Amino acid sequence: MISIPGNIAEGAARQTRREFVQFLYIARGSLSEVDTYIEIARRLGYIEKGSLAMVEQKMIDVDKIITA
Repeated sequence: MISIPGNIAEGAARQTRREFVQFLYIARGSLSEVDTYIEIARRLGYIEKGSLAMVEQKMIDVDKIITA
């Protein structure tokens, strides 16, 4: 989860908008990676399905922010 804001920050420090956008794509990839880890944890019984609604909504919100 730390890699998402880290990639955004690194992209913001780059010289061109194109580089920044590339790092936003990388941040979205990291978000997908977190989604996979959460699904694995759910399947292994570490997270109850009812507890996921808030996390899933936050992930949707983060994706909207990155994509905007």
